[in-house]
Amino acid sequence: MLLSERIKCFSTLGEKLKSLREDQLENLCVAAQNGNSWFTRESVIQAIEGITVFLDEIKLIQWVNDYELNTTSNKKVGVIAAGNIPLVGFHDVLSVLIAGHRLLLKPSSEDQVLMQFIRQELIVIDTSFEELFNIVERLNDADAFIATGSDNSARYFQYYFKNKPHIIRANRSSVAVLTGSETKDQLHLLGKDVFQYYGLGCRNISKLFVPKGYVFDDFFEAIQDFEYVGDHHKYRNNYDYNKSIYLVNREKHFDNGFLLIRASEDMVSPISVLYFEHYESEESLKKILEERKEKVQCVVGEGFIPYGHTQCPAVNEYADGVDTLEFLQSL
Repeated sequence: MLLSERIKCFSTLGEKLKSLREDQLENLCVAAQNGNSWFTRESVIQAIEGITVFLDEIKLIQWVNDYELNTTSNKKVGVIAAGNIPLVGFHDVLSVLIAGHRLLLKPSSEDQVLMQFIRQELIVIDTSFEELFNIVERLNDADAFIATGSDNSARYFQYYFKNKPHIIRANRSSVAVLTGSETKDQLHLLGKDVFQYYGLGCRNISKLFVPKGYVFDDFFEAIQDFEYVGDHHKYRNNYDYNKSIYLVNREKHFDNGFLLIRASEDMVSPISVLYFEHYESEESLKKILEERKEKVQCVVGEGFIPYGHTQCPAVNEYADGVDTLEFLQSL
């Protein structure tokens, strides 16, 4: 299959996803949530809308223009996908197939339904994908690997795949930098970065850097619309558990009834908790971010990613800053 044909197939997939009938979408959402209760209808729809942004034909052409993909040799690339949010592994799927390789996908047990759906839709578009896109239990036949997981699993992947080309991704989280001069609208959009997908994604904000003396009243007021997250039983269980721990241990924290905020130098906060850390100056903040850059997926704030856009990466924005297409081109 030529590169131009692969691009056309994925742009067609984007159009099909945009035009799903209401009953098709509803059935897909129900099946996905049955497989993973975090995958609510809203989350699944947001994820589908997010990947259709990738699948614009002009954007795909612009994306691949800087690479030599027509001459890429056909390799078997094993992808171990995460399952923390719906279709989180889709960019790797797209990258491997657009690069002209054969995909051996081991999806997370938490995201089986949606990945199977994407495969079937591609096969309907072009039957070649029946051979090019395989969902497997074992990756023994792969020539190269892309694996995403926890810090512990990443260490295992590094050892297991050490003799073959690989990209290994471990835990990362995202942060926001506040100055105290943010508008209510900006803080509301920041709430979207915190609560979309219930905060389960590595691009969700899990920590705030704030100046000394920062008061959270305006932030709490601006995010009140996101109170609905507390209606999800798993989110509520996490909130109740973390709140009880802080109360029993008499740990100072702020609480608005569905979000707990507490001071911590840690970068990854539990579900329903947002950490904060004070900074002294712009220079000290730059130093902190530089020292911790290997653990930060993205930064939101003035001069960084705009508020409300953490879960809207462009097709040429790569996880952990590692150029996936360059890696695939080199195989």
